[in-house]
Amino acid sequence: MKVAEFSLADLTDLLRRGELLLKLGPFVARLKTDVHTLARDIALMYADFEVLSDQTFADFHVEVAREIGVRRWFKPQVRFFFDGRPSFVPLPSAQAFAMLEWGLNWCVAAHCHQYLIIHAAVIEKQGRAFLLPAPPGSGKSTLCAALVMRGWRLLSDELALYDTKNSLVYGMSRPINLKNMSIDVIKQDAFDAVMTASMPNTTKGTVALLRPPLSSVLRASEPARLSWIVLPKYLPDAPAALLPHSRAQTFMLIAEQSFNYDILGLAGFDAIGDLVEHSQCYQFSYSQLDDAERIFEQLLAGHAV
Repeated sequence: MKVAEFSLADLTDLLRRGELLLKLGPFVARLKTDVHTLARDIALMYADFEVLSDQTFADFHVEVAREIGVRRWFKPQVRFFFDGRPSFVPLPSAQAFAMLEWGLNWCVAAHCHQYLIIHAAVIEKQGRAFLLPAPPGSGKSTLCAALVMRGWRLLSDELALYDTKNSLVYGMSRPINLKNMSIDVIKQDAFDAVMTASMPNTTKGTVALLRPPLSSVLRASEPARLSWIVLPKYLPDAPAALLPHSRAQTFMLIAEQSFNYDILGLAGFDAIGDLVEHSQCYQFSYSQLDDAERIFEQLLAGHAV
């Protein structure tokens, strides 16, 4: 069954008992919460995701719970738990869904070392994928969201999972995390975008989550082979510019943006080397999403840009 096939009351009850198991690409997460607004946001953002049997093995057991004591009533807060242990400082209850998303990212980044885990967006079309690694504030998620809403397949906007055994990249097709000005940019660019309510005053500013398209969710477990590594940078009022980026510099950037490069050691070094060697590497600056789409389509078609 899909999340959308449950009534909100039934979904809330499953979450209260800790019996909602979601298929997230190569992983399964068991979710538990007593936060009613979180049940609503899960129903909205994960509507097309598969719900598995309660007997299914879960990679992650997570809970977002209301703080007890006076905090239940005065400026209520929520806390994230992993395997029954509190893992982060509490946040205001209005940020419960953001906490769940960030917590799930942490679960993967901290524990799934069968992959090289890169802080990067991944999109695919016609069997060929782009890796978009970049630090926060680069416009990576905005670019990813815009292209996904224009027909590209979403693998990830945050965590690229590179399998060193088969040289394929995996994602989870989870909601896209948009921040600050990006929220209105995507609302204006994609009128059919489905988002959570904006959550102000988070550690990342104002945040809203964008629901992934059904076509991406249905292929969430399908890996892709990388053809391009593009380092995006939003520059206000600047013309779009795509320039070659050296493989050495690209290697260093990916190493910096990897969560477990040091943990993997030689295997991590070899993985990044393999990834860079078999991809075309560029740096890309843009201000207009139409220009970005045009250039990405030209790369896909094999045309000179």
